[in-house]
Amino acid sequence: MDVKLPRLAEGVDSGVVVSILVSEGQEIKKDQPFIELETQKAVGSIPSPESGTVSKIYVKEGMEVAVGQLLISISADKDSAIAKPTTREQAPAPTAVERPAQTRSPTSPTSMEAKSAPQAGDYRYESISGAAPPASPSIRKIAGDLGIDLTRVKGSEAGGRIVLSDVRAYIQRLQQRSLEEVKERPDTGSQPAPQSESIDFAKWGPIRRERMSPLRRTVGRRMVESWTTIPKINQFDDADITNLLAVRKKYAAPFEKKGSRLTLTAFLLKVIADGLKKHPRANASIDEANNEIIYKDYYHIGVAVDTEGGLIVPVLRDVDKKTLFDLSKELHELTEKTRQRKVSLEELQGGTFTISNQGSIGSGHFTPIIYAPQVAILGVGQGKPKPIAVGEEIAIRTMLPLCLAYDHRVLDGADAVRFLKEIISDLENFPEAQVRLK
Repeated sequence: MDVKLPRLAEGVDSGVVVSILVSEGQEIKKDQPFIELETQKAVGSIPSPESGTVSKIYVKEGMEVAVGQLLISISADKDSAIAKPTTREQAPAPTAVERPAQTRSPTSPTSMEAKSAPQAGDYRYESISGAAPPASPSIRKIAGDLGIDLTRVKGSEAGGRIVLSDVRAYIQRLQQRSLEEVKERPDTGSQPAPQSESIDFAKWGPIRRERMSPLRRTVGRRMVESWTTIPKINQFDDADITNLLAVRKKYAAPFEKKGSRLTLTAFLLKVIADGLKKHPRANASIDEANNEIIYKDYYHIGVAVDTEGGLIVPVLRDVDKKTLFDLSKELHELTEKTRQRKVSLEELQGGTFTISNQGSIGSGHFTPIIYAPQVAILGVGQGKPKPIAVGEEIAIRTMLPLCLAYDHRVLDGADAVRFLKEIISDLENFPEAQVRLK
């Protein structure tokens, strides 16, 4: 049997082979991981669909593979269900792992095997002798008139013979794929920007090339989509975190003794969840197809994490239902998991709001890009001591630079100001009772 790359998640259609966990001739068990793949923002393993022996490996480390592409072949165990013959009527619907549909008799001049799931553009007829796919002269004429490559059409009759219904099904799949691509393409109200011209930089001096990883390409694509489709406004302000830092210093050691790290981001998670409840528009999304605003009654907050491979945003779920200690512990564990590229695709999805904290690298005010389909993100810089007027006196206070970037289609300026002021007030007056460990 041939094992092909399945569709791992919505919108994920390719990945890069990070490591191959088996070798040719090795026995493999059902559900045993045989390859590790980097897909957009996560690294995950692909399990074997059956037990058997690895007869052939078709990929190499560093190779980019697409959904439906052949990864390995397995000689199934004799007692495996996959080795049992089935009729066409009994055969299951094709999935990412597909067996040969039918084999010609030994006297047939050619043999044909499906190489992938029957999606338009993925299937390819292959013949040992190089002969064309089996079809009647009338079918060949129709295909020629329509400009259809019959090697892309999967025949449903004996021996893979192509009939008129197969051609119709192929055309329908092409139409469906075209419609899906149009729906996924952002509507900017104008023609798509042309590709930038390729420049030969080597004519001015030595260069080196590095292929963009799936992560870097995904980040780039989403940032362009956000920048070109969202009317973004940036709201700046500062929070006095002098007292908050004193509370953090007081309880940092007890938190660590219990296996948690008390960070400023943990406090931010807590106050933002409370703020989103009072200002639900900041926790919403736009359903452009139906011209509706979707208000979410759950609070899943993403936290941007700087990794060697690029920026990754894992999501902490139900932040409003967790204690500060629980949030601190979960944040630390999820951050470490993300930096090791062990975070799953599921842990990167479903966020309703995002925090981008650049304080650890010394940033001041900056303007973060909204993580669509969310409508707001908070950019956090490094808190620094500054002379501030406190009443009628000047005092040195630690001021935290904040920037709320928001989608002006959902939040008006007054909404954003009130939400940001709520966050600042909660940071400056954070109750110590919520920090105490029981």
